[in-house]
Amino acid sequence: MLSSATAARIDRPMVKRSFKVAAEKLPTFLPRDVERIKDTFALKLASRIERLPVQVSFTEDRIMSSCVTPLMRKETSPLVLLHGFDSSCLEWRYTYPLLEEAGLETWAFDILGWGFSDLEKLPPCDVASKREHFYKFWKSHIKRPVVLVGPSLGAAVAIDIAVNHPEAVESLVLMDASVYSEGTGNLATLPKAAAYAGVYLLKSVPLRLYANFLCFKGISLETKWDWTKIGRLHCLYPWWEDAAVSFMTSGGYNVTSLIKKVSQKTLIVWGEDDQIISNKLAWRLHGELPNASVKQISDCGHLPHVEKPSATAKLITEFVRETLPV
Repeated sequence: MLSSATAARIDRPMVKRSFKVAAEKLPTFLPRDVERIKDTFALKLASRIERLPVQVSFTEDRIMSSCVTPLMRKETSPLVLLHGFDSSCLEWRYTYPLLEEAGLETWAFDILGWGFSDLEKLPPCDVASKREHFYKFWKSHIKRPVVLVGPSLGAAVAIDIAVNHPEAVESLVLMDASVYSEGTGNLATLPKAAAYAGVYLLKSVPLRLYANFLCFKGISLETKWDWTKIGRLHCLYPWWEDAAVSFMTSGGYNVTSLIKKVSQKTLIVWGEDDQIISNKLAWRLHGELPNASVKQISDCGHLPHVEKPSATAKLITEFVRETLPV
C-alpha cells in the first residue's frame, strides 16, 4: 500500500534547507554541483545511483552505465523507469520511493547519451545505439521481461525497444508521450558548429528555467531554480555536448510508424493541463495502439511523475497488479 503520509509529503515537494546528504554517501562520479542541490528526494535518489558494465557491439570498451537498482528482487516482471529528452533518472525522485513502498521491483535507467553514465570514450548516441545499449543492459542485469515506463520522449524510446525487442518488454506505460514528432527534423542537417551552438543553448540556465515554467504550475521560484539544477546536472560532464550533437545530427526518434506494431498491453497516462504536448494526443495514441487504456491526471502538466507522484505511482501500481501477479 502507498501510505497517505508518504504520498502527501511527495505530492507537494518542499525544499528543506536543513537536510544534507553527506558527501561520502553521494557517488564520486556525479558532477560536484550535486552538492548545491537542496531537494532531499533528489539527493536521496542520487545517493543510490550506480554504474553497471554493459558490453555493446559499437565500441570495444564496456560502458559503465548509470542506473538506480532495486532494493528488492521479485520473480515477477520488474518496472524499468526511463526518463525524458536530455534528462536523467533523477526525474523519478518523488515517484520512485512510492513504487518501492508499493512492493514493486523498480529500476531507473539512464538512456545512453544522457544521465550519468561514463561516456569519456564517446560512443555513438543515435537511436540504434541507445536501443542496443538498453537491450544489452537488460540482457546482462535484468534478464526478465519488464514493465517499461516512458515519459515524454522516453515513450518513443520505450516503443522503439518494445517493437524491436518484444522479448524484453512485458507491458508499457507511456506518459505524456512525445511519439508523433519527426525526430530532430532540420536540426539533423545543421553544420557541426551550429549544432554545438544549439546544444550550448540547450544546457543554458535560462532555457532550463523557462522549461520548468512551462512544465509546472503553482511551484515557487525557489523550487523551480532547484529543479533546474537537478535537470541540467548531467550536462556538466565534459562529454555531454559531444553526446548531444551525436544524437541531434543522427535524426533522433521517429516512431509514428511503429505505434501500430506494439503488441504489449499499454497504459497511457496524461496530465490534463500539459502545455507541452496536448492531451488530445492521448486519444489518438489510444486509437492506434492495439491494446491500450487511458488515464488522465487532473491539475497536472507534462511530467506527472514530478508534479503528481502519488497519483502517478497509484496508476502504475494498479496497472502492474492488474496485468501481472505481484
